[in-house]
Amino acid sequence: MPLAFYFDQHVPSAIARSLRLRGVEVLTAYEDGADEFEDEAVLARATALGRVLFTQDEDLLAIAHRHQAEALPFSGVVYAHQLCVSVGRCVTDLELIANASSSAEMANHVEFLPL
Repeated sequence: MPLAFYFDQHVPSAIARSLRLRGVEVLTAYEDGADEFEDEAVLARATALGRVLFTQDEDLLAIAHRHQAEALPFSGVVYAHQLCVSVGRCVTDLELIANASSSAEMANHVEFLPL
């Protein structure tokens, strides 16, 4: 089964729309009513739903690294710097990750875009 993503509130909606057109499952924090959650709670929500978190927020990246250092489980994080990766490249790389990776492979892992 392909991966499902959870997008925090910092991710442009164009990325979610484009991925959905390609058949990738995406749930955004806005759609989930979690757009006002603190960063730690966003990661916990994605993990509770079994979805890999995609973020462009450096604070969430730091939280994921802390989880790795402290051996705290999470469903995985994909990070792209807002100024270094285009929307099109995010869509292409996220589609590849969704179709080529399993939830088990992404668990407790941080992946950086571009690939």
